Amino acid sequence: EALMSNRGRVLSREQLLSKVWGYDFDPNSNIVDVYVRYLRKKIGPEFITTVRGLGYRVD
Repeated sequence: EALMSNRGRVLSREQLLSKVWGYDFDPNSNIVDVYVRYLRKKIGPEFITTVRGLGYRVD
């Protein structure tokens, strides 16, 4: 929902953690990466773009 409501906009891992899970970013956590991988499997990899060094974007 966080990515879809911000379609075309890059969201950082910190922003996604805050919006989806409601807690501060732990730099050692890969929970965002894991769930983005799950989403890509469900909806197709072409819909979610990784913007290196910034975060993720739904096109």
